[in-house]
Amino acid sequence: MFSSKKSYTKIIVLILFITLLSNCKIVFYGVEQGIGQIKLVNKAVPIKKIMKDSLYADSIKTRLAFVEEVKQYAIDSLGLKKSKNYSTFYDQHGKQIVWIVYAAPKYKMEAYNWKYPILGKMPYKGFFNQKKAEREANKMKEQGFDVRIGNVSAWSTLGYFKDPILSNVLDRSDGELAELIIHELTHATVYVKGEAQFNENLASFIGINGAKKFLIHKYGKNSEKYNEYIGKLNDQELITNHFLKATKKLDSLYNTFEGKTDIKKDSLKTNMIEQIIIDMKNIPFYNTEIPERYWEKRELINNAFFAIYITYFMDLSQFEDQYKNEFNSNIKKYMKYIAKKYKSV
Repeated sequence: MFSSKKSYTKIIVLILFITLLSNCKIVFYGVEQGIGQIKLVNKAVPIKKIMKDSLYADSIKTRLAFVEEVKQYAIDSLGLKKSKNYSTFYDQHGKQIVWIVYAAPKYKMEAYNWKYPILGKMPYKGFFNQKKAEREANKMKEQGFDVRIGNVSAWSTLGYFKDPILSNVLDRSDGELAELIIHELTHATVYVKGEAQFNENLASFIGINGAKKFLIHKYGKNSEKYNEYIGKLNDQELITNHFLKATKKLDSLYNTFEGKTDIKKDSLKTNMIEQIIIDMKNIPFYNTEIPERYWEKRELINNAFFAIYITYFMDLSQFEDQYKNEFNSNIKKYMKYIAKKYKSV
């Protein structure tokens, strides 16, 4: 049974809208995703109920209380939209539940975009079934695209459903968990149709800076929690900058491919990607194991991998400049400006 008549009506309206579309493939995909989300929502347990239930471990209750605290801070201090998102909990029992397919042209540095009703073009396609994700990935490979399959720990349905907090994210550090929650709540506040790079860059920027402010608010700027998060952020920034520079190198390489055989193209591409990973050894990471981790996965690194960094991080500096210079690093004022300037779906 659905939790309320109101939520039941929302689901029916959404599915009816999708079925009015002329593209049957989109219809079937939309219905499948709707069913997957419905199952998730129906199995999720209200956090308020968990807090009163002695069967749940105190460790889980502590982390869920932290999630609620982050959410309230995001609403009160960061100006993010109030919603029922992350007011319920879904236990994954250690299993992955969502798989995301990314794709990019084999010799061009840009993300492939799937088309969706309401949301417009998006550089990823999600599935609640691993085999279906793999089929989509194989289909894109057959069409000559680089592909990558990843898992996600949270997402935003922009208010169409009550998005639950998933159990697998609770073991993240306080900073990483706060960033995740604020990132997704930013999507639910501002989401521009067909502008995935803008949406993801904005959510990444607000997620990171919002998490910093929350940790300072809760623990103080000299706290271990804050410094731990800053350390991880510094490594992530080094990785991001390295891979964004790599996208430009690869793009320049691809511009020289005219007239070359595919064998030659693949050889040049593989050699450059391996050199990009080797060069990570010269980066002063806090975690010195990072270069080796990427080297071990070098066969999985392709244009689809690099396109993810473009989608999520390419324009962060533009947000940074405006945020600091025009809004004195006040996220609440900045989000009010963004929400007014851009029309959300």
